[in-house]
Amino acid sequence: MTSIYALRAYNYFYFSLLSIFISFLPIYYSSQGISAAQIGIIIGAGALTGIISQPLWGIISDRYKTVKKVILLILLLSIGLGVLLLQLSAFTSILLLTVLLYFFFLPTDPLTESLNYRISQERGISFGSIRMYGAIGYATASLITGYVADGYGMGSLAVLFAIFGVATVLSCFFLPDVTAARTPVSLRALGQFFTYRKTLWFFALVFLTALPHRMNDHFLGVAIQSLGGSTGLVGQAWFWNAVSEVVFFAISFWFLNRMKEVTLISLAAACYTIRYFLCSLAVTPEQIVALQLMQGITFVIFYTAAIQYLYKVVPEEWKSTGQTVLAILFFGISGMVGSVLGGWVLDHFGTSSLFLMMAGLSFASLLFSLFLRSRSVEAAN
Repeated sequence: MTSIYALRAYNYFYFSLLSIFISFLPIYYSSQGISAAQIGIIIGAGALTGIISQPLWGIISDRYKTVKKVILLILLLSIGLGVLLLQLSAFTSILLLTVLLYFFFLPTDPLTESLNYRISQERGISFGSIRMYGAIGYATASLITGYVADGYGMGSLAVLFAIFGVATVLSCFFLPDVTAARTPVSLRALGQFFTYRKTLWFFALVFLTALPHRMNDHFLGVAIQSLGGSTGLVGQAWFWNAVSEVVFFAISFWFLNRMKEVTLISLAAACYTIRYFLCSLAVTPEQIVALQLMQGITFVIFYTAAIQYLYKVVPEEWKSTGQTVLAILFFGISGMVGSVLGGWVLDHFGTSSLFLMMAGLSFASLLFSLFLRSRSVEAAN
């Protein structure tokens, strides 16, 4: 049971660190006079690097049969890069350091989720009961970071990144390790896995659903500030965003045991559509903040259903790599496309148009998920 407490503590600090990486890096770039379109290019370049680095570190984890040691290594490198990045102001320097940070830090997410899922399965507890502590960390760190940045300036982000980073590394030392693969790695098995039409359709659905979500991740803070909101209000938005995640992670076992994964993704896509459409109608930053309470019913339902489905279809020897493929789609490809496209739309057409496009993409995801659901029902009959 001690290992469960250690894993919960690690999740709390890791996702506190991740909150600065996801929620406040775009705000920092904006404070340095970088436009939304340029922010999209910077994040897109980082995400492109992540497409390369995530499978690399996932394969290393699988081959050496360790998740914990790989996480420790790339976390240490990420902390140094992040602290340095948050003290730069020149576009070229920021672009270069962002690419390097994404190369090392982005792969920690799928490896962390792999660690969470495997330990929860081994100990016979729900994935959500572990992951909710990450959401709590994200919530509290977002609130703290927003108010600290308001009071002490953007320079305080480097200090906070260092503090949360050191806490994450220290808590990681107390984690149990998991064997990333019980059987030898087989490239042929992975090749066969990617020939399954069912798997390819699923990954296409993940990409389409994740695309507007990642746009929201990258530009929520910039959108709130464009409507007159403060950095503290951005922190509040991410706080309520994560609080709603805590609730739904806590009850995730209930809906995962009662509904099929594709049906749950359809429900999440429908709620994403409503959420972003209402955001497009917002005229005050407070209205956008309030709508972040829908994060639980959108992201948590989508993400937990996707992970559960993934672990049902991925060959045993490639579970860590399969988790990495999911992260490539979610953080890499969708992050790259979403950042560049979202930044361009925000710069040229404004906040309302950005959210309206995101609602349209979510609706397309809903239609696609319903199509896949109908095909699975026909196959069952």
